[in-house]
Amino acid sequence: MKLENKTLVVTGGGNGIGRQVVLEALRRGARVAAVDIRQESLDETTALADAGDRLATFVVDITDRAAVERLAGQVVDRFGSVDGTVNVAGIIQPFVRLADLDYEDIERVVNVNLWGTVHVIKAFLPLLLARPEAHVTNVSSMGGFLPVPGQTIYGATKAAVKLMSEGLYAELLETDVGVSVVFPGAVSTDIGANSGVDMGMSEEEMAEAAANRKSTSPEEAAEIILDGIESDRLHIYVGGDSKMMNLANRVAPKRATHLIYSQMKDLLDMSS
Repeated sequence: MKLENKTLVVTGGGNGIGRQVVLEALRRGARVAAVDIRQESLDETTALADAGDRLATFVVDITDRAAVERLAGQVVDRFGSVDGTVNVAGIIQPFVRLADLDYEDIERVVNVNLWGTVHVIKAFLPLLLARPEAHVTNVSSMGGFLPVPGQTIYGATKAAVKLMSEGLYAELLETDVGVSVVFPGAVSTDIGANSGVDMGMSEEEMAEAAANRKSTSPEEAAEIILDGIESDRLHIYVGGDSKMMNLANRVAPKRATHLIYSQMKDLLDMSS
């Protein structure tokens, strides 16, 4: 689906990958409804976009089903129609083993990553099915197909998003609605801070860890995602690490898991 003159709803539009998806979609000629839980974050996106009436912002908690259902009508009132949704909003869990993870944290991650995505799909799909061409895009994670110790529940929610997206793709084969699922690898965002998660490291230690691991920029991630939507790809891999680990996990899953563990062990131990 080409984005020019289309209307997109982008969750998580106040920061990170979501913000860059908003900005890049606007550059490609789309109209965008940016959704986030924080008004100040949306205000920053608006200032960066300088897109006039092609951008509208909505403060919505996607875990609130009724609020998301109201959002669908609000976007139609603002733009007249909706042609696509890009579900970027998501959070990570505290970086601890499952045995040490509180139920409150488990429920929060499940509610945002899985139920939030379900709410947006259910609210907007009837509108998309009424369009001559439309698209649903859900952001999973490299952790959705490869186990990451210390992010087991996060990975479980992203694996659920992966299979839900693939099931939705199959259900919509005879319609005009396409589906994509996105698998970002390491992307240089503030997802830890935005998730309210203490990573167990000082700012200096986090900077050193980031420097030692090649990350994709949010700007590049947004370009890859929107290129994938415009090419109607089912699977969109963001970053060389995501592509490589997808192949490694298919060929030798146990070895791939051991590799990830060796890379994450220090951080996991630091958080214990």
